[in-house]
Amino acid sequence: MDTVTNWLDTDQQRDWRAFIEGSVRFVDLLDRRLREQHGLSLAEYELLVRLSEADDGSMRMADLAKSAYYSRSRLSHRVNGLEVRGLVRRETTADDGRGVRARLTDEGRETLLRAAPDNLRTVRAHFVDVIEPEDLRAIGRAMRAVSEQLDS
Repeated sequence: MDTVTNWLDTDQQRDWRAFIEGSVRFVDLLDRRLREQHGLSLAEYELLVRLSEADDGSMRMADLAKSAYYSRSRLSHRVNGLEVRGLVRRETTADDGRGVRARLTDEGRETLLRAAPDNLRTVRAHFVDVIEPEDLRAIGRAMRAVSEQLDS
């Protein structure tokens, strides 16, 4: 076992901490505003977005869990909350009768359509519009590289 620690240099430490602080504070802001304005957590909002982007507004629960980086039990808990509020419904899959799909309801779509412009304004005001375009592209490249590393 290698016991040598490859510490971050001063610049790397500064940038790493800025990333952590900025990410946590920004995600907290998004979550807080969605809760206050629309009664949705950021996690719930993201599930509604994923369902709205699916071909027929529905996804198999296993696929939704994978795309949202949730365990199946954690996703089931989140979908329960959305289902109780009439934003999502579960249904048996037509192809094999054993799987379960989460489907965005009309009320869920309307809720998302109301929340999306407010969320977009927050994203623009506190992320997109405060970052230089070339830096924004660099952040996108960097986070895609991180995601690809984590996927491998």
